[in-house]
Amino acid sequence: MRRTHLWRSGLSSASLFVKLPLSVLLVSSAIVPVRPLTSSSVRMSHQTPLPPVAKKVEHKMELFSDVRVDNYYWLRDDSRSDPDVLSYLQQENDYTNFLMSGTKKFEQELYAEIRGRIKEDDISAPERKGHYYYYTRTLLGKEYCQHCRRLVPNNEAPHSVHDTMPIGPDAPPEHVILDENIKAQTHAYYSIGAFKVSPNNKLVAYAEDTKGNEIYTVYVIDADTGAPVGQPLVNVTSYLEWAGDDALAYITMDATLRPDKAWLHKLGTEQSSDSCLYHEKDDMFSLDLQSSESKKFLFVASQSKTTRFNFYLDALRPEGGLVVLTPRQDGIDTYVSHRGNHFFIKRRSDQFFNSEVVACSVENTSETTVLLPHRESVKIQDLCLFSDHLVVYEREDGLPKVTIYHLPDVGQPLKRLQGGQAVNFSDPTYSVDPSESEYSSSILRYSYSSMKTPPSVYDYDMKTGISVLKKIETVLGGFEESKYVTERKWASAPDGTQIPISIVYRKDIIKLDGSDPLLLYGYGSYEICVDASFKASRMSLLDRGFIYAIAHIRGGGEMGRKWYENGKLLKKKNTFTDFIACAEYLIKKKYCSKEKLSIDGRSAGGLLIGAVLNMRPDLFKAAVAGVPFVDVLTTMLDPTIPLTTSEWEEWGDPRREEFYYYMKSYSPVDNVKAQNYPNILVTAGLNDPRVMYSEPAKFVAKLRDMKTDKNILLFKCELGAGHFSKSGRFEKLQEDAFIYSFIMKALDLIPDLGSAKK
Repeated sequence: MRRTHLWRSGLSSASLFVKLPLSVLLVSSAIVPVRPLTSSSVRMSHQTPLPPVAKKVEHKMELFSDVRVDNYYWLRDDSRSDPDVLSYLQQENDYTNFLMSGTKKFEQELYAEIRGRIKEDDISAPERKGHYYYYTRTLLGKEYCQHCRRLVPNNEAPHSVHDTMPIGPDAPPEHVILDENIKAQTHAYYSIGAFKVSPNNKLVAYAEDTKGNEIYTVYVIDADTGAPVGQPLVNVTSYLEWAGDDALAYITMDATLRPDKAWLHKLGTEQSSDSCLYHEKDDMFSLDLQSSESKKFLFVASQSKTTRFNFYLDALRPEGGLVVLTPRQDGIDTYVSHRGNHFFIKRRSDQFFNSEVVACSVENTSETTVLLPHRESVKIQDLCLFSDHLVVYEREDGLPKVTIYHLPDVGQPLKRLQGGQAVNFSDPTYSVDPSESEYSSSILRYSYSSMKTPPSVYDYDMKTGISVLKKIETVLGGFEESKYVTERKWASAPDGTQIPISIVYRKDIIKLDGSDPLLLYGYGSYEICVDASFKASRMSLLDRGFIYAIAHIRGGGEMGRKWYENGKLLKKKNTFTDFIACAEYLIKKKYCSKEKLSIDGRSAGGLLIGAVLNMRPDLFKAAVAGVPFVDVLTTMLDPTIPLTTSEWEEWGDPRREEFYYYMKSYSPVDNVKAQNYPNILVTAGLNDPRVMYSEPAKFVAKLRDMKTDKNILLFKCELGAGHFSKSGRFEKLQEDAFIYSFIMKALDLIPDLGSAKK
């Protein structure tokens, strides 16, 4: 089961990091003093502060006889220590706090309501691994989780969908392996990017980030006592796997934060003596690391945006080094796993753009057998192998599918697979994700949700077809799923392409006469699928009469590989015009009006928001651009910083004239103009290693200088966090409450709370 690579996605941990040298990202913003908001730092007018004004320092850039002037280039400070830059960011934060102070009481009530939906003391669905059940536990009032386990009372019993971890006084005692709350006490930010139990269940290796810059330190501890084992591994990625019980494979980055080297570390030795398994010198490629479901092999992959090739490592004899599994071939993209005497390969090419599944013998990897052929209407997204089954995660008509195939006994020939068994789902639009399953069992575990169905973990018996709900997220506060309805609609893009839209609302409140407020979300990059999933905090909008919609625009992967290819490079503008078409459709069909339409996107989705704001500012009442990638042309012209060289296959190489002018035509910072804009909130993280804080800072500064309206423009920069904002679970809810308050303020929907002002 592969880990999807994300780039400026804002969706998950990534394998590529953004454009700063390693030494820069190790700077902690928490120790740098900044000036508070004063009458001298922000202009005052009749007791109401005017927004901060960033100074202009002319910076000319010329290419292809085209001269661009960036007056705010000075806001990029790789050291994050320039007093003028930090002062400006603090002034923007203070201005944001001041303008939102009138809604603070509402925001606090909203936060209490959102937090009140959470069952704070809870456990995840236990995963059975060997002699133990593993799970995480959250505690009342605590920001972070505990990593726990219990012994399986009867380990000899076969796995069953009806397995239940025993609790109570007669059950095996719970053991807390690691308490993140204790680890986080001395850090403003704390995140664990990997938590890996050794095959013999005696040790745990975990990767820790304490700044938000996604540069990790790996610790190994005794699973029973918590005692440290050896010295930590420093300045590594979160890609980490056990090679047997006494060695670890991991990946490090070069000076531009490109994952470029795979290493083997033997416990008890110094990191300096680790052996380098592979060094990828091509700066268009980055490394990935994963383990086969069988745990017999580790796979090191090198990939660009269009090509991926793989090596394998015998996990029990890692000293043998890497062996080529799928060779490097331009335009061939392969993901691999293992079962018995075969490697299974998901293979994509220009010809087989939605992928096929093939197998080869471990002894002869050059000869392959097609198990599942390529289909133009079905995209093969992921594979999950079991000792007797193959589970294929697919997409058809924009919706996820799960299909199960029975495999012949190990040692028997593999032939083309037919008669797959599909898992059925009921909602018109939904999300399905793989969960870790026990390779030797016939029990598939997956997670399911829709925009009205809370996250649910199921165990599915692949032999009998019986499905058992193991865990559903508890939603307190009177939540009733039956009050909400989900829909799937289609908007026509300018070229006639039909764009799917997922919609949810509360059916007893919504009038569908154009008067309802609506929040439209979009992403549309990197072939990422933004499926319709549940978010408990969103209920606070739905219960206040909002409609929530997701535009599944081109550039994403929802409708297959071509959907992605038709929204990248010289077709990138399709992403933006698709989103505009979805907004116009929702208005035409009376889901909302221009005066009630707000939009939201993060990271590459923030680029989407910036682009459509420049193109159609009249269409929206409010916009939220989270950590937005908005200085596209300037960033992609600098090959010395991370993500540039590797992302020329995503956005194009602007050192070529055709791409330069195309990119310039949509890059949000380059297209801000003297016109009216809606109410806008922009966020950033000072330690962000994916989208440097200076991109949104420059966008806001230029908007303040050029826009002709009096609508709200707010900039909020987290000075102690990165791309994913603050790390605590309640801190993230505070951010939701703040964003929702901004949207409702912009739409003039804040209720009268006595002393609170609109």
